[in-house]
Amino acid sequence: MATDKELSDFLKSVERRAFKRTAYAVRNDEAALDIVQDSMIRLAEKYADRPPAELPLLFQRILSNATMDWFRRQRVRNAVVQNFSDFETDAEGGDFDLLETLESADGAMGAESAADSVGRAQILLLIDREVQQLPQRQREAFLLRYWEELDVAETAAAMGCSEGSVKTHCSRAVHALAKALRTKGITL
Repeated sequence: MATDKELSDFLKSVERRAFKRTAYAVRNDEAALDIVQDSMIRLAEKYADRPPAELPLLFQRILSNATMDWFRRQRVRNAVVQNFSDFETDAEGGDFDLLETLESADGAMGAESAADSVGRAQILLLIDREVQQLPQRQREAFLLRYWEELDVAETAAAMGCSEGSVKTHCSRAVHALAKALRTKGITL
């Protein structure tokens, strides 16, 4: 059974990555924040009695389900009423860059030159854009495996698919990202 501190520490440790993963999926920062918060609350309310080792997979599954529920609600909402806000540009939110926020929060950029800093920021922005262009299942598998650092079995459990599907999605995502970045002159 997880203590309140263990549950709190776990939620603090996953909040940024969960937000980034969800923001990639739904492409709406406000919706992503709501989904992550709802998932955290659901974990705390329904699964706080579970051992701490079970929390990561439970949370990933809850987050995946909440994201899919959001897409279902959007589909129904759009089928019933034309949602004109989908056609608006996101001008006021266009200045927010989560990668810059995370970099400055971690203090990782303190020792590099201005040119290196700008170059790295441009590469991160390109990578971010290319990850957003991946198909939904490839993006989800890629982020769970390489951003959340889950193994193949954990990723399969979180996505509700076979391990072979996870490997296929990850392979396709990595190849698509490598090809897209190579065409832009970036080799990692």
